[in-house]
Amino acid sequence: MPDASADPICPLCLRPIPADVPQSTHHLVPKLKGGKGGATVLMHHICHREIHATLTEAEIARDYATPDALRAHPRLAKFALWVAKRPPGFSSKVPGGMRKR
Repeated sequence: MPDASADPICPLCLRPIPADVPQSTHHLVPKLKGGKGGATVLMHHICHREIHATLTEAEIARDYATPDALRAHPRLAKFALWVAKRPPGFSSKVPGGMRKR
């Protein structure tokens, strides 16, 4: 039987998300692209920011609306390998801003 007190797992970097670390909810289909009220996943805030610094909302809606698809993107895969070596509470500035909508 799974441990009910276990921390959730980030779907991008696959590290645990303790309650005391920066976290955010990612809409698998962006709200502005028809995902309002749709499926969401809990992620580390740094992982969520990397997704939005890498992909436009249209790209997310069209090609990257699942955790598997996000992990398959070359830049996000490289980022996930890099950040997986850091502690769950690791935070850093994400280069570049959010991609255009």
